[in-house]
Amino acid sequence: MSRTASPVAGDDPRRRIPRTDALLALDEVERAKQRLGEERVRDVVRDMQSRARAGAIAPEEVEGAVIAALESVHACAFTPVLNATGVIVHTNLGRAPLSPQAINALEAAAGYVDVEFDLATGLRGKRGVSTREALLKACPAAQDALAVNNGAAALSLIATALAGPGSGKRREIVLSRGEMIEIGAGFRLTELIESTGPVIHEVGTTNRTHLADYEKALGENTAALLKIHASNYVIKGFTSAVGIAELADLAHAHDLPLIVDIGSGLFSPEPLLPDEPTLTEALEQGADLVLASGDKLVGGPQAGLILGKKEWVERVARHPLARAMRADKLLLAALEATVGGPTPPVLEALHTDPDALKARTERLADVVSERTNEPCEVVPHDGRVGGGGGAEVPIPGWALSVPERLATELRSLEQPVVATTRDGVCLVDLRCIPESEDDSLASAIAALLTR
Repeated sequence: MSRTASPVAGDDPRRRIPRTDALLALDEVERAKQRLGEERVRDVVRDMQSRARAGAIAPEEVEGAVIAALESVHACAFTPVLNATGVIVHTNLGRAPLSPQAINALEAAAGYVDVEFDLATGLRGKRGVSTREALLKACPAAQDALAVNNGAAALSLIATALAGPGSGKRREIVLSRGEMIEIGAGFRLTELIESTGPVIHEVGTTNRTHLADYEKALGENTAALLKIHASNYVIKGFTSAVGIAELADLAHAHDLPLIVDIGSGLFSPEPLLPDEPTLTEALEQGADLVLASGDKLVGGPQAGLILGKKEWVERVARHPLARAMRADKLLLAALEATVGGPTPPVLEALHTDPDALKARTERLADVVSERTNEPCEVVPHDGRVGGGGGAEVPIPGWALSVPERLATELRSLEQPVVATTRDGVCLVDLRCIPESEDDSLASAIAALLTR
C-alpha cells in the first residue's frame, strides 16, 4: 500500500518559530511586561507564534512582529484616537481631554498621598480640601463646594438630601415641564430624581412657564424649586421661562432653597456661548445650590460639582448617600489641576482662531496633494461644543474634504482618526487635533488615497 511521502520533520519551517521562553527574554518584551503584565505579553507572543504556524508570517518575522505588536498594546482596552469631528466635548470619545497639568496630577496621585491625612498631626484629615479651595477660588460667589463622581450623582444627591426619605412630608421638587430633559440613551433627569424618593411637581407647559405657575405649586409638601438649563436643545417661537433671580426671590420668600443645574459648567461668561449660564452668575442671582459637570466646559475629569451657600452644601455633604458618590483621589487631583491651572484643551479648542485653523488645514491639503498629485479641497465646517453644551451654536471653522470611503479607513489606522461624513464626503476637522499630529495625519491620508 503506497503512501504520500511526508516532509522530513527537520524541513518543517514551523520548527524555526522562536520558542516562547526566548521571546519572553527579549529586552523589549521584558520592558513590556513591566507595563502590561506577563499574561498580556504572553497572549501577544502566542498570537504571533500561531500566525507563523498558519503561514501568515515567516518564522524569522515573529520576533519583530511581537515587539511591534507590544508597542501598540495599551494597559487598558481603550484605544487613543484623534478627534477630527470638530465636536469639542465628544461624549462618545470621552468628553474633555485632560490638560498636561491634570495628567501630571493623576500621576502624582497614583500612589500613596495625603488625600485624607494630616501630615502635621498624623491624624485623619478632611478629604478634598485643596480641590474645594480651587473651586471656591474659581467661583468666589460660592460659600462652599463639593465634588462627587459625576453630574447625575450631584443631582440625585441633592434631591435625596433635600426631599428624599427622611425629609418628612416635604418631598416635592417643583420643576417646569419645559425643563424635563432627556440627556441621551433614554436617560431622563426626572426619572433619576424620582428614583431617589422625591416627587416632581410639574408646572407650566413645554413652551411657556410663568412665575405664577410656581407660586400655585408651593405648599406644605414643597421641599425645593429646581431649574435645569436646557443645554442640549432649544425651544424657539412662542416661549416663556422664569429667570433665576425671580425664582430665588419666590423660593426665599417661602424659606425654600433654589437648585440650579447649569449642565456644562462655565465659571465665567463665554462670549462665544452667550446663552450658556455660568456658576458665578447663577449664585449671584440668588441660587442656593448650583451643580454642573466637570468633564464638559470645565474641561476636567468626569465629576459633579456642587457649589452654593454653606448651609445647603453642608446638608448635602452630610447625607449618607454622599459616601456612595464620593470622589476618589484621582478625580480630586485632576479636577484641582484643571480648575486651578492654565486654559484646558476644551477651552483652547473653543477659542481656536478660524483663520489659523484655515491656514493649518490648507497646509494639510497642500501636503496631501503634493504626495498624491490630486487636489484636496478645504471647505467651511462649523464645529460644535458637544456634550450637551451650546446647543445649536455653530463654531466657525474649516475641514479637509476627502472621499467618503476614508472615514472607515481612517478609523482602521493604528492610531484611529474619527472624522465626520456629510453629503457624500469625509470631513477632517483639525480643531481638536494637536498640531504636532499634522505631519503624520497628512502621511496617513495620502497613503490611503493612493492605496
